Amino acid sequence: MYHFAPLDPQDVSARALVLSLLSGTGAAPQTIARLISAAALFGIEASTLRVAVTRLIKEGLLESPDRGIYLPGPRARALTRRLQDWRNVQDRLTAWTGDWLVALTHALGRSDRKQLRARERALALFGYREAGAAVWVRPANLARALADHRADLTGIGADDTITLLRVSDLAAATAPDWPALWSPDTLASSYAAARAALSGSLARLPGLPADAAARDTLLTGQAVIRLINFDPLLPPELGDQAEFFRMVDEMRAYNKVGQACWRAYYASVEASAPARKD
Repeated sequence: MYHFAPLDPQDVSARALVLSLLSGTGAAPQTIARLISAAALFGIEASTLRVAVTRLIKEGLLESPDRGIYLPGPRARALTRRLQDWRNVQDRLTAWTGDWLVALTHALGRSDRKQLRARERALALFGYREAGAAVWVRPANLARALADHRADLTGIGADDTITLLRVSDLAAATAPDWPALWSPDTLASSYAAARAALSGSLARLPGLPADAAARDTLLTGQAVIRLINFDPLLPPELGDQAEFFRMVDEMRAYNKVGQACWRAYYASVEASAPARKD
């Protein structure tokens, strides 16, 4: 999860593409025409794209306020806001005092596989690692108050009855080595790989046609954004926070380039479309 891996065009499904485009454009609606144009970049047929849109609407992950216009649905809004917030990741942090946040899940059960996946995704998005049976931990360096942080977790899929603790002291027969749950070296190498991918893409873009440039920026940018969103946000005492922030800064700049590439691609498609006869 904390390893950087560029996206493979073959792995981009219609469903994932729609959700990616909606989470990357803020509150801006997406038209079916633009979704179909985006799908064409990855060899996805228009009929396949339409089926994915219909299913996402039925699941509450998408809604259509007007014909052919789509926005994140009621079940996706909180998660979409969380995924879009990667640009402001520094604002979510505060100095670490050595305390830990502990999420207890022993009373939540594991038989509901869908809810289990939602719970573990929510915990992972906030940097928790499983430290033992039904015990998840992370450094208490998040700026939100404990009750607000709990609301953030439940808002993106964690169980309403999840228990959170802030631990400042612990006595046990064997003291847990919670810092060892993360590998600073692995994280640092992921940041370096992501920054290299951004630089490589920026070097390629001037020589690419509009369609290839748009495809390249989505594949590169989404991979880096995913890395940012799932980063444990370790304090500098436990990881290379400065390098992480450098990666985020470079992704912010790259995102502006990517948005320009997508505007150019959509413009090229719309310019080449046959004129409508009223």
